[in-house]
Amino acid sequence: MSDLETVFVRVADRVTPAPAERERLRTAVDDLTARVRNALADLPVDARIVQVGSTARGTWLADDRDIDLFVCFPPDIDRADLERYGLDVGRAALPDGREEYAEHPYVTGDIRGFDVDLVPCYDVADATAIQSAVDRTPFHDAYLQEHLDSDLKRDVRLLKAFLTGIGAYGSDLRTRGFSGYLSELLVLEYGGFEALLRAAADWQPPVQLDPEDHGTATFDDPLVVVDPTDPERNVAAVCAAENVARLQHHARDLLADPRDDPFQPTDPDPLDPDTVRAHLDRRGTTPVAVVFETPDLVDDQLYPQLRKSLDGIVGELDRRGFSPVRSTTFADERAVLFVELAVAKLPAIERHEGPPVHVREHATGFYEAYADTDAYGPFLDADRYVVERERKITTARDFLAGDALFDVALGAHVETTLATGYDLLVGDDVAVLADEFGRCLARYFDPGL
Repeated sequence: MSDLETVFVRVADRVTPAPAERERLRTAVDDLTARVRNALADLPVDARIVQVGSTARGTWLADDRDIDLFVCFPPDIDRADLERYGLDVGRAALPDGREEYAEHPYVTGDIRGFDVDLVPCYDVADATAIQSAVDRTPFHDAYLQEHLDSDLKRDVRLLKAFLTGIGAYGSDLRTRGFSGYLSELLVLEYGGFEALLRAAADWQPPVQLDPEDHGTATFDDPLVVVDPTDPERNVAAVCAAENVARLQHHARDLLADPRDDPFQPTDPDPLDPDTVRAHLDRRGTTPVAVVFETPDLVDDQLYPQLRKSLDGIVGELDRRGFSPVRSTTFADERAVLFVELAVAKLPAIERHEGPPVHVREHATGFYEAYADTDAYGPFLDADRYVVERERKITTARDFLAGDALFDVALGAHVETTLATGYDLLVGDDVAVLADEFGRCLARYFDPGL
């Protein structure tokens, strides 16, 4: 047995649910299914109950205690009835549950120690006829149930553990990594985990995989895996280029040095304020942080807005000459837009070029606009007028504390929240964030892979 396979055996033993855990799952699913069936008996419509997801397919990891149960309603009922019936069933089956909302509302709760998502969908004929995004999920389950054998299921668990360990598992918009379904398709496509590792180590993005040879759509993503049940969908669309590269790096690393470590996630020790200050002193940069109350949004809505806001701020700081080095965003009860700058303060003047002198009308207008001002010039630089005029904003603090902040592209809810007030931290003052975000700052100052 190779060193790599020895690692696989050890990891598989650790992440494979024990028989007792599988039995507890089966009992919980039977209990939940009976509750749903009883609730459906009180409705004026028939529906089909389908367990989906990794616990249905036997690709779940030990201690990953999730049950996804779909209630498939006839496709001819309208959306309002689907939502109403779905919530009625969910509340009856999970009386202590709570409502969540994706494309439409559903109920989540707990049964026998397992977390449950009870989701209504349309029972459509095939995945190309979906009426809501979740309608395709039962087709995913049926496809994988048909194609995954016990060896491939083991390798799916290995891939999921590996992706979790390297921080690339999860299709939520905070992580933008590999979903469970995508993980299963990749193992199936390459015929195993080791084969996937060896292929990924040599990927040249964009990588395009089409398991069922649909060949009917094109996608502009670093990784494309055409959904075998829906040729118009890229299963890997949410996967960020950074996470594709992360898989490649760690695949090469594991193949070169087989060991268990990459299969186990690690959290860095949180930094304290003094350590943050020491990092800043060593780096000689000027950090700025916009700190505000986190908008009341689910992560899949919050993080795209935080990233959009951060991109807008970084872009404007760059255009103004502050030379951003790196940036990040993180959130808990408060949210932070954090930017580290190479330039702390700009000169009091800025160069402003006019048109070439031979462009008479525009050149004359430029000259006359500045001729009787306090600007230096106009003067000639080669064939065009130039002035050196007063710079209105010379520090990032001036920009971030003023109305100019709201001229950049911000996420809608972020902009609304900032308009009610925010804290601005500059330089060593950002060290106070360590009390709330010590681990986030630890990852920032020791980014690694």
